[in-house]
Amino acid sequence: MPATVAHRLRELGITLPEVAAPVAAYVPAVRTGNQVWTSGQLPFVGGVLEVTGLVGDGEGTVRPDVAAGLARTAALNALAAVAELAGSLDRVRRVVKVVGFVASAPGFTGQPAVVNGASELLGQVFGEAGVHARSAVGVAALPLGSPVEIELVVELS
Repeated sequence: MPATVAHRLRELGITLPEVAAPVAAYVPAVRTGNQVWTSGQLPFVGGVLEVTGLVGDGEGTVRPDVAAGLARTAALNALAAVAELAGSLDRVRRVVKVVGFVASAPGFTGQPAVVNGASELLGQVFGEAGVHARSAVGVAALPLGSPVEIELVVELS
């Protein structure tokens, strides 16, 4: 892992966003013991969902490559929630689990490729410590019409 995660983020040209405000009765993340569990994070940018809709290959759907970018954004929002609780992403010993939900058009089965947007980001940021278990789940709809939602579980040192 690089000297600091903050240094690695700078190398990647990434700035952590502000922690996204919850859209219902929950908190963005909870720490228990040496783990942080995030709530499902949507791909908010500046408090706005820039893209909504179902992910698919047909006309009128969100393209899978666009959705993968949104999964990356949602993962950044999850990292912001982790950083707020942990004090620093340098305390992340490893990413344990990623759960990705993809609002899927009928017949769409490319959820793993969409959630790769989150997984690949975590690998870039944390190196080997970013290798994780994962679920990629297709769902009929997500809050506010979001195409993706990402949850993280991380272990702290």
